[in-house]
Amino acid sequence: MRWEKGNVALCLGLIWLSVGPISASANDQGAREIVDRASRLLIGKRSTVATMEMQITKQDLQRKIAIKLWSLGESHILIRIDRPPEDAGSAILKVGNKIWCYLPKVNRTVEISPSTMMTSFMGSNFTLDDLVKQSRLADDYVITTSFEEQRDGVAVSEYTLTPKPAAVVVWGKIILEVRQADRMPVRQRYYDEDGKLVRGLTFSEYKSVSGRLVPMRLVMQSMDKSGEQAVEEATITIERIIFDLPMAAEKIFSLKHLKR
Repeated sequence: MRWEKGNVALCLGLIWLSVGPISASANDQGAREIVDRASRLLIGKRSTVATMEMQITKQDLQRKIAIKLWSLGESHILIRIDRPPEDAGSAILKVGNKIWCYLPKVNRTVEISPSTMMTSFMGSNFTLDDLVKQSRLADDYVITTSFEEQRDGVAVSEYTLTPKPAAVVVWGKIILEVRQADRMPVRQRYYDEDGKLVRGLTFSEYKSVSGRLVPMRLVMQSMDKSGEQAVEEATITIERIIFDLPMAAEKIFSLKHLKR
């Protein structure tokens, strides 16, 4: 049926918030800690509540999506779509390794396989794994410091991440650049197994929230047209984020609350 095909696609696109030679030591502890911290900047020690807007820009499409997020670390996550009207009420619940999607138009809840984590989020070039952070960069990749100098007058450090032999990941390499002064991420580049640049993520508009500095704007661009910047991009603007509020996990992260 037509609605079934379209809503399954929506369901698979609904999940959250991923991220000169210097070091001779592979996976050195200092680099590992910096990468791990950068990959979890938007995850509170106890909880996170956020409202955000994602704008998708393609050659033939302009679309804005309003999103609400609740999380307890990385194990419990609830995402609900508020706008546009045709998607309002759609939601995703993640508890441990289990993921469910709620489709309000048909009042149906569907369990999703974790293998769909690399699926596009709402038709954007963010993936589900980028948003839900099921995989941890510091756990799945060998990390080396590959550059420490100035770029555009700013001292930066660059870290090259290559997959560990047993890691189940799709990227052949990730390069993360951070500012040396405050260890804030600046950009992250994703390469396929053949070494071709596929995507580029940039961070900006840093703001102090609950005593921690976080980027409030993330832009993911397709970079797979002969290395040139493609027209397609998605921008996530965090409008409000609160860390470590008390939460009633059994009420918020439940199949019953998923439908509300």
